Amino acid sequence: MTSMPRGGAADVYAAVRRRRAVAVVGAVSAGLLVLSACDKPTPRSTITVGRSSVSEEATCGGEGKSLETADLTKCLKDKDIQSIKVDPDDTVRFGVDPAIADKRWTILMNGQPLTEDSDKTYRTIPGSVFFNAQYGAQGNSTLVSIKAGDGKKSSNTVTGLWSFKLKKAD
Repeated sequence: MTSMPRGGAADVYAAVRRRRAVAVVGAVSAGLLVLSACDKPTPRSTITVGRSSVSEEATCGGEGKSLETADLTKCLKDKDIQSIKVDPDDTVRFGVDPAIADKRWTILMNGQPLTEDSDKTYRTIPGSVFFNAQYGAQGNSTLVSIKAGDGKKSSNTVTGLWSFKLKKAD
């Protein structure tokens, strides 16, 4: 039999519970600190050709705020963008997060609208369009951008831009 003063065991368990509570509070605080250092990612846009696909966060904007025309022009000249090879006989599939679709979006080719704005999350376009001079294509690569609007049909307000380079497959 142990010789512990009356109620002494209760004091030991209370100390253990306090240490556990302090450890839990410390772990939660550390987790919140780590999360506060992270930026919230912008919605993603994806292009799929055959079995290959590329996905990108917004090149510009994407947080729902309107972008200025100068910012858009600068974004369309950005060189650090994903690329994908496209055979003119392939179908190019465009997919956007629902957050982009809710704001309406359109596909731009070399900065010019290629499609009407849409609130769907998925669209397809024949690969031959991206290398056809009739649609403004020049050479063996084309800059394709997804432009998010403000949710109003045919609005000129732009809230985000996702750019990709389509390269003609050999």
